[in-house]
This record gives sequence, structure tokens and C-alpha cells, in this order.
Amino acid sequence: MSNGKSSNARGSVDSSAATVETANDLQSTNRVTGSRRWWALGVVMLTMFFSSLDQTVVSTAMPVIISELKGFSVYGWVFTAYMLASTVTVPIYGKLSDIYGRRPFYVIGLGLFMVGSVFSGLAQDIWYLIAARAVQGLGAGAMMSMPLVTIGDLFNPRERSRWMGIILSTFGIASIIGPSLGGWITDSLNWRWVFYINLPVASAALIAAVYALPRVHVDKKVHVDWAGSATLTGGLLSTLLAFTLGGNEYGWFSPQIVSLLAAGAGLLALFGWVESRVPDPLLSSNLFRNQIFTVSFIVALLLSMGMFGTIIFLPMFVQGVMGNTAQESGLILTPMMLSFIIGSIVGGQLISRTGRYKIQAIVAAAIMVVGVYLLAQMGVNTSSNELMRNMVIAGIGIGMLMPTLNIAVQNAFPYSMMGAVNATQQLARSLGGVITAPILSTVLVNKFSADMQNSIGTKLQQQISRLPPESQQAFTDPQTLISAEAQKGIQHYFLQLGANGQALYSQFIESVRQSLASGISQLFTVGFILMFAALIGTFFLKEIALSKDEYYEESSPVA
Repeated sequence: MSNGKSSNARGSVDSSAATVETANDLQSTNRVTGSRRWWALGVVMLTMFFSSLDQTVVSTAMPVIISELKGFSVYGWVFTAYMLASTVTVPIYGKLSDIYGRRPFYVIGLGLFMVGSVFSGLAQDIWYLIAARAVQGLGAGAMMSMPLVTIGDLFNPRERSRWMGIILSTFGIASIIGPSLGGWITDSLNWRWVFYINLPVASAALIAAVYALPRVHVDKKVHVDWAGSATLTGGLLSTLLAFTLGGNEYGWFSPQIVSLLAAGAGLLALFGWVESRVPDPLLSSNLFRNQIFTVSFIVALLLSMGMFGTIIFLPMFVQGVMGNTAQESGLILTPMMLSFIIGSIVGGQLISRTGRYKIQAIVAAAIMVVGVYLLAQMGVNTSSNELMRNMVIAGIGIGMLMPTLNIAVQNAFPYSMMGAVNATQQLARSLGGVITAPILSTVLVNKFSADMQNSIGTKLQQQISRLPPESQQAFTDPQTLISAEAQKGIQHYFLQLGANGQALYSQFIESVRQSLASGISQLFTVGFILMFAALIGTFFLKEIALSKDEYYEESSPVA
């Protein structure tokens, strides 16, 4: 199966399919035709936008939420529960949507997301909120996997690239709007409205999905791979928990982390065994025999790891090294998001015009690598203009590469497998972020602590060692030190030491800046290595020219 398509896969549109105008008619495929195509496109864009917006809006409100619910020690689980639940469900939604149609999983995903939003807004303690966020995450798994595959239901291969770039650009728009919207809602209304605001938007998307998306007739007996779903979910959950807790709650070689990793490896191995024996596997090993699928999966994983390893630490660099406020650090990321949007749209248009994607993948990855290399060279003397230049270059490359990978893998398989292959690519991107963030955070803390010990001098070390152990942590944790409140408290402590107090404080802050710059530069170097590996991977991406023909495998409506 070199190109993954049967001989009639690029044939002309079945004339009876072209007349389908009502989503209430049963169809044998997910294809959407006629005027409802644009309603369905609206569903895609709305779902993609507000699922991306949710994370940034909640992030802005978290300090107020934690203050009210008294959950600082476990606040990270508000995000972790959401990410774990959404990540493990993505491949399940993708596979089942190929069988039963996209519409029921839009309904399930949006419904669960709304239920989770309601209970998040009603939360009276932190663990209640964490549980509600997990429910939200179960719905978000559908919202992450459905939009990109639905583009394949609406447009032919050449057209998809144009719209794929536009759809992915909504991620950048959400990243720009989210922090300001979250701050306004929290200050003007109440943090609970950060969750309630989802309800009218999700309701509109739900109504539009029911109206625009077709019901799919299943004309054969379906064997749902429940054993595969259970073992994959358990394996991913155990593995992701290990990477989330490792280095933070427990040491990497602690019995808890080793047990989780062993359980994850065992369940994933069992998953592989199950998949080789069921008639309709959730994730067939045959997918990885397709060179385009395997290369795209690896490149997407490396891209995600490098991207998250870079972006999540940029605000810390802006605040801790450059000395800007939290609000300024949010605003300074805007150029990167704008360049991401431009890269996505321009890249999609170029693929649509040329029908080729390999050269663009290589060029985009090269631009991305240059941008991340420049980020890795930054230090305490880096100016805001230099930072913005580097972010713009990296953002353009990332923005051009992401839709290219989606188009390549969609073009390599029959239409009937589109949900499964897209969901697996989405899984690669989600795994990259979940795995990379905790590991690099641990690396940063260790590197920062070692450099601080070497740079602050004996006198400062003696002063800090006299503090209680819980207070000493404020002097060694980079995530604490960058906050204005922490720095005021540290300055107050030094000023009590006498005439040299201010000088000692200035020396200490300079050591913080130098150590933080060194640590974050090391992480950006890791990101550069991962991105460079992704660039090498793009040279192995096989190209199949994109067709301008719409194709259906079984396209006629079912009475």
C-alpha cells in the first residue's frame, strides 16, 4: 500500500452524493456537501477556537482560584487532570468516528465539556475542581481530534491545506486573546465565569454540529476494540502520570515512578498484543508500515517536544531574566503567536497552489530550527527586539510545518481511515507536551540550583542557611523567585541585615538572573536539538501529489 489509496480513491464524485443537502439523511460516509459544508466549517472553527482558548483563560485566573480554594500544593493538577484525560481519549474518539460518524462524538465531547465547565464553576474545594477538570478533559479529547479530521470531510486534498492552515491559526488567536479575556473576566465578574463562559459557545457549536454534520449508517457488524481501548488508556495514563509526578512529587527512581513506568510499559505491550489479534484494531500496526505515517508521527512528536520545551519557558525568561512583569511577559509572546498564524495561513495557501508538501516541510523545519537556535543564544543582555525577532522566526517555521504534517498523513490513507490517522498524529503532539514539560522543569531547577550555589558567594550562602528550611526554598526555586511578591519579601529580608543589605540583595538578584538565563538557555538548546532532529526527519517524508478531485469510497446516501 504505497500510497494508501485504492484505484478509485481519486475518482469523481458519486452523483448521488453531490445532491445530499440534509444532515438528517443517513449516509455511508462522513462527507458533507452543499451549503451545509460551510455550517460544518463554522463548527470546526468554533470548536477549535474555544477549546484552545479555555486553557489560556483558565491559566490567567489560576492565582485567584488557588487563593480562594486553598490548593496551592496541588494547583498543577488542575491542568494535569485536564491534559491526561484529553490525551488518552484522542485515539479512541478518532477511531470510533470513522465507524459511527463525527456527529455523535462532537455531541459527546461538547456535552462532557459543558458538564465539566458547570461543575468547575461550582467547585468549593480544589479536589472538586480537579475532578471537574478531568471531566472537561474527557470532552476536550473529542474537541482536539474532531476538527482537523472534519476538514477532510469537507474538502478535497488540495483544498484541505488552505483550510488546515486557517484552522490551526485559531490556536494562535486563542493564545493572544486568552490571557486578556481571562484577566477581564476574573477582575470584572468572578473566576467562576471563566468556566461558565464556555456554556453559550459550546451550546452554539453543539446545535450547529447536529444541524450540519450527517448521520452515518453502519451497514456491517462492528467489532469495537474495547480491550485495546482499555489497555491503551491504562498504559498511557500510567506513563503520563509517571512523567507528570517524576521529579516533582517523587524522585525519578522512586518506587512510585518506577512502578508507574513499569505498569505503563506492560499495558502498552499488552495493547500491542491485543491489537495484533482483534479484527478491527484501535491502532493497527499496519499504520506504522506506511512511511509517511511513521515519519509524520516522529516529526510531530519531536516538534511538539521542542515547541513545548521552548514556549513554556519563554515567560519565565521574560520575567526572571529580562525583569518584565507577568502582564508584559504575556504580551511579549504575541509576536510569536502572530507569526504562527501567518505561517499557518501562508503555508496552507502554498500547498494548495502547488499540490506539493515535502519541500515546504523541509523549509519550514529549517526556519524553525534557526529561530530556536537564536533563542538558545539569549542571555541577560538580550533586548526585547532580539527576543521578538527570534520568536517570530521560530513561530513562522512552526506555523508552516504543523499543517503540512497533517496534510501529508491525510493524503497517505483512504478516506475511511482519516479519523484514526489524524487522532494518532494529535496523540503525538499531546504526548510531546505532557512528557517534556515536567522533565525540563526538573532539569531547570537542578541547573539553576547548581549555578546559584556557585555564584552567590560564601557570605550570601551563610545568610540564607540561617533561614528556616521552608523559607530557604524561596531562594532556590526559580518559579518562585520570578514573582514580584517573592522578590519584595527577599528584599525585605536583606534590608534587615544592615548597611550592606541592599548591596547583598542586588548581588543576589544578579545571580538569579545569570543562573536563570543559563538554565533556560540549556533548555532552549535541548529544544534546538529536538527541532533539528525533526528537520532531519522531514527529508525522509515521502511525497504523494495532492489531488484536486474529491473522492468517496462509498458515498451514496442510504435510504
